[in-house]
Amino acid sequence: MTESQTSSVPGPHRQRVQTAALVVIASGVVLLVLVEARFLLASLAVAIILFSLTSDAINYIARLRVGPVRFPTWLASIAAVVLISTGLFMMTSLILSQINTVLATTLTYTERAPAAVADLFAWMGPDVEQAILSAMRSVDVSGYLRAMAGQAGSLMQGTVLVILFVGFLFAEKLWFDVKLTSLLGGDTPRVARTRRIIGTIMHRVNYYLLVKTVVSAVTGAMVYGICYAFGLELAVAIGVLTFVLNYIPNVGSIVATVLATLVVYVQLGEPAPTIAFFVAAGAIQFVNGNIIDPWLMGRTLRLSTFGIIVSLAFWGAVWGIAGMFLSVPIMVAVMIVCSHVPGLRTVAVLLSREGLPDNEAGPGEADAPEGGAGAATDPAPAHLSRRSRAG
Repeated sequence: MTESQTSSVPGPHRQRVQTAALVVIASGVVLLVLVEARFLLASLAVAIILFSLTSDAINYIARLRVGPVRFPTWLASIAAVVLISTGLFMMTSLILSQINTVLATTLTYTERAPAAVADLFAWMGPDVEQAILSAMRSVDVSGYLRAMAGQAGSLMQGTVLVILFVGFLFAEKLWFDVKLTSLLGGDTPRVARTRRIIGTIMHRVNYYLLVKTVVSAVTGAMVYGICYAFGLELAVAIGVLTFVLNYIPNVGSIVATVLATLVVYVQLGEPAPTIAFFVAAGAIQFVNGNIIDPWLMGRTLRLSTFGIIVSLAFWGAVWGIAGMFLSVPIMVAVMIVCSHVPGLRTVAVLLSREGLPDNEAGPGEADAPEGGAGAATDPAPAHLSRRSRAG
């Protein structure tokens, strides 16, 4: 081996080390930005999802005619912003009122809760029961309540920020396709491919959220009915809590059932009705979450269960509770984008349930056809330009 060959060997190795170091540094910077700007970014993500949910409806309304009159796009956008704002404020007010009810009621149960929980472990012996009682009494309930009150206060701030983001997104909606065409240099195939990717993401996320909302509302109503039958003081709060927590995949239904069962045991203090409530609530969650929900979803998501758990843990650690709610929509978007990038297709295969991340699922695929996906996006740039000039 010559001297020149010997000196050229470390070159590629150094380049790989430098590339790996740059990737690690860039990942650390991105993670830092995600953590430090979590309130702003989580609000923006929610606003984008709400904007996506209403875009199809606005396009449909804009195509409607009442005789010779046609609804202009700007009027449909204003109506959508007003409806979204009203719905968000009503939902936030309902959640805040139930949180205040829970906090006020929890203070009355603070003394009884440690003994009630310790009594559940009485069958393991008096030593274990006493240890559980001591551990429960050492919990700073007031500190947790103050933390919950602080997070509840930030909920209204997030609602206002989401409404502002949604309003500006609708204001910019008319120029999205024009900007996309300019961004991609007027490359028509790339524009069409990007529009198809965006349409697929919107279709799958929208369908997931619509199904999840229906199933969660039915589950919350059924659990409220059981709580009302058992005469619980927090029946409405438990129903709302069940509805909200069911948006968190896999874990939310378990947490809602366990919390509701603890409330039943603390208030009633009898094991028999507590077990009956647990069985009834667990059956509702099992049927709705494992039979009805997958049947309605079909093969729209095709996400790996392990990938969902990893995404839930990651976004929960980065963005807290908001990240848990957004973990599945973010995972859907990442999987679809990675499936269209050759270098990242391995990531899409790992995130998918059957190793078929995009339109390769074969017969029976639940996704919309090409026209359906395109309907989720805006019309063609030329059509937008004519409309904007006419406006």
